[in-house]
Amino acid sequence: MFSILLHLLCVTLCLQLQQGLSGPQCLEHPPNLNGTSGAGRVIQVGGLKAYVTGPPHSKLAIILASDVYGYEAPNLRKIADKVASTAGFHVVVPDFFYGEPYNPNNTQRNMTVWLKDHGTDKGFEDAKRLIAALKKKGASKIGAAGFCWGGKVVAELAKGYYTKAAVLLHPSRVTLDDIKEVKTPISILVAQFDNGTPPELMKQFKEVLSTNKVDNFVKIFPGVSHGWTVRYQQDNVTAVKSANEAHQDMLDWFTNCDKDLFGPPCWEHPPTLSRTSGVGRVTKVGGFNALCYWPSSFQACHNPRL
Repeated sequence: MFSILLHLLCVTLCLQLQQGLSGPQCLEHPPNLNGTSGAGRVIQVGGLKAYVTGPPHSKLAIILASDVYGYEAPNLRKIADKVASTAGFHVVVPDFFYGEPYNPNNTQRNMTVWLKDHGTDKGFEDAKRLIAALKKKGASKIGAAGFCWGGKVVAELAKGYYTKAAVLLHPSRVTLDDIKEVKTPISILVAQFDNGTPPELMKQFKEVLSTNKVDNFVKIFPGVSHGWTVRYQQDNVTAVKSANEAHQDMLDWFTNCDKDLFGPPCWEHPPTLSRTSGVGRVTKVGGFNALCYWPSSFQACHNPRL
């Protein structure tokens, strides 16, 4: 009897790992939700309530998809404010759970029951409507980052061309088959201690993305566990420092991908400009300044207008 129970336990654990579940790690350190936290405000976007922050008319928008604890988590809103204030993005944190984030104290609604109403497939459909609404409001470049539950939603978006760039932070339920379908430039930031996305799996993710010639950045953060980027404890110096590093990596990825929309050659190896360099002289040609040369056989001018 004991051997049968042990076998069933092993099978269950294997299935969890294959599905990318992080088990209890997904629920550790639940935040104290606060609907009034943050420097932004809550409005309706694409049929969803959303916390928005940053310049509302920016052409650059970032969607942050939460973990199971939802869009009222103070740390998540702090991250949104940081992204908005540092890079000038319009940041949107949607309420994918329609006012019902996971509540670990509600014994009538355990995770299995809760997920039936709040699956990532529904989140994916809501995210597409959200993106359409942002584009209608004038956003021309949209990125998305997902934490834990939200990582699966963003992975689904990355399979199409819904966003210009994607970031997964300790994602749950993201499989190797998912990564094989990714087309969008993607960054994956994970913890050293994570049952759902262990370092061995991340190496496979990296290999697949590189083989498929998808721009990618995969980083494993030592000494931290699943959920650390958004549910870090303020008194855990290592976790706070690592979380800030991950937030900066996310911001750098979005910033660099924004530049790369015009092609890396446009930005690589910037020259040191000098108005006095060259053996020619600057003169007016067709109403524009131009550096001109008069060799013996022909005239050559360079018009610097872009």
